[in-house]
Amino acid sequence: MKSQSSVVAAFSLLLFAAGTFAQLPKAPPLPGPDDRYKADFLLIIAHPDDDVLISGYLAKAILDEHKRGAAILCSSGDGGRNEIGQETGAALGQERILESRRALEFLGITNVWYMGGHDTPGQDVLWSLDNWNHGRVLDEIVRLVRLTRPEVIITMLPDYVAGENHDDHQAAGVMATEAFDMAGDPTAFPEQVAAPRDRMQVMNMTEGLQPWQPKKIYYFTDAFDAFSPYWHDKRHESPFRKNFLEGNGPEYSNSLVSPSRHVSYGRLAAEQQSFYLTQGGSIGKEALAKGDVSVFEQPTHFIFGKSLVASSVTGDIFEGVTPGPIPPTRIPGFQQQTHEGLSVEFGDSWGFYRDFWKAHSLEHVAHLLPVPEVAIPRGGALHVPLLIRNDTENPEEVSRTAVLPEGWTEKTGSARYPVRAHEVYPAQLVLIAPDMDGVRWQEITWKAEANGRPVGTIKLRVLSGVGNGGLPQ
Repeated sequence: MKSQSSVVAAFSLLLFAAGTFAQLPKAPPLPGPDDRYKADFLLIIAHPDDDVLISGYLAKAILDEHKRGAAILCSSGDGGRNEIGQETGAALGQERILESRRALEFLGITNVWYMGGHDTPGQDVLWSLDNWNHGRVLDEIVRLVRLTRPEVIITMLPDYVAGENHDDHQAAGVMATEAFDMAGDPTAFPEQVAAPRDRMQVMNMTEGLQPWQPKKIYYFTDAFDAFSPYWHDKRHESPFRKNFLEGNGPEYSNSLVSPSRHVSYGRLAAEQQSFYLTQGGSIGKEALAKGDVSVFEQPTHFIFGKSLVASSVTGDIFEGVTPGPIPPTRIPGFQQQTHEGLSVEFGDSWGFYRDFWKAHSLEHVAHLLPVPEVAIPRGGALHVPLLIRNDTENPEEVSRTAVLPEGWTEKTGSARYPVRAHEVYPAQLVLIAPDMDGVRWQEITWKAEANGRPVGTIKLRVLSGVGNGGLPQ
């Protein structure tokens, strides 16, 4: 049993401590995030004017549903054409930045950031990721996701499609997806979420942001499957499959009349496009001058990416979304695939996407186009990267031949390939499309065998004769 003096001493110590604590200064409240930058959705695109592909929906969401939008543009579009002036290159890029600021402000989007990447005219997503400096731009995008704290990210489809298939469009979708999965992880770019030593002083090297996990991500596409003011030729529709947009995400009518603006969302889309005078704006201006905006009133389609809240594939983009933070997602990350024996598969960007979709829990994207597709101009060269795998203990010689449709010629590809044990042999095949009038869908097959044994067969579907399929493939 404690003595009475011990109890008195302990009580006295508590009183002293309480008095001391009462004399401590009160720390100032911690400021919250800057609400000026809070967004309901963050649009991540490649170039000025990419937004016109979904501007009818953007008008609906902002003007009539009162959603707050913000935008990131990865490139200034400095590699594009100029339809009204002499300026090109970097000067054109500066003009297009201002055009996009005005066009987005017309819809009510004023928080807009530009990542400074150069336009990369091509179809290979790996070119754009290299040209933009993948890590630098991803760092900026993750920072802006944490700054704007969007509930939803809207971006472009990370897939190789038959259409415009701009590699910059694909790259924007790749990095938007990566940012979706990284922004809630405090170990990703940790300098962004470390508290500053003293925010009231200059030269803080850490940023004081908070991790933020967006709840949903949706994609839109520049494939010919998506009707747009730029392309809507029925001959471009694949005879091998149905339109891959059907049933894979929400659809929004642009013929409906905006309650706040008293015109159709299609007309608002035409007005918004007319800001882009250097490239494509004439389409909107001509439609408005003729009083016929029907080309803008076709539905807007989105592709469901993934959701961390209860949501259906075809439901509204904001279905299941309630304000407030949620725990970060867990993704599988890259998992080395097991291969056995001899095999053959597509490489380069096609090979990248096979791993990318699995790493980011987007396996359903692989089913949109179960057989790879590409569009090229009449008489154009088709470059096909193939990988021959030898996962055996012995060297093998693999013969590969192409089964070509009428009129096609092979420049390189059919050969006997020596493949060492546990080696992957990358081969670049080049075919020449027929120089014939008209557009046509055709299927090309490659067969591989070793010592008379079949190794594998792969197929590629090609739309040739496309007038605007001129991006380097």
